[in-house]
Amino acid sequence: MVEPNPKQIEQGTLVHDSRTNKVGEYRGKAGPYAMLRPVGGGREWETDPGSIRPATREERLSASVKAANSRSGEGNSVPYDIGTPPAPVPDCAACTELAALRHEARTRGDGTAETDANVLLRRHQHRDHDIRHRRIFRFVPYAITQDPAAEPEYEARCVSGDEADCGAGSGPRADPADVEEWQRRHTQETRHTRYRRSFADYAVLEARTPA
Repeated sequence: MVEPNPKQIEQGTLVHDSRTNKVGEYRGKAGPYAMLRPVGGGREWETDPGSIRPATREERLSASVKAANSRSGEGNSVPYDIGTPPAPVPDCAACTELAALRHEARTRGDGTAETDANVLLRRHQHRDHDIRHRRIFRFVPYAITQDPAAEPEYEARCVSGDEADCGAGSGPRADPADVEEWQRRHTQETRHTRYRRSFADYAVLEARTPA
């Protein structure tokens, strides 16, 4: 059985436990066992010292993202813009490492790892640098016009009644005069005089070209 060499694995190092296939923070030894704590905190677990090794960058990244997502599920999420990739803060070791992980993932075409690195970099900057990433939109003026290809619709519904509305309706009509004619006939037949009228059409937004 090969035990971890304290010179190679220091307390606080993220290691991979092949017995559980998990990444944890090395806390030291307790008797014959190595003690590991989940990334982000939690209950420690014990494992065979011969089953641990320093975690790779990819393993550390994946474990950190899982921990961040777990915290988000507990109501500790941090809003951030998922559009523009964040830029590392100069002279920050954490920013530099996460930016390097992102670059390596992009180079090998690993889109998932690249996204994970961006997520962690945004969270780190929000927490430690108080940087809030916001998406900036360029204002584009639009003109709103009625769609000439679609006919508008007119409709009326009888809301007369002492305890409940009558509920009779004209149905959609293309001409408001047809709706008014239906109202007159319904009033003649029922003596109801109160109606709720509605109008619906289709609108089109067209971008205006700046002069």
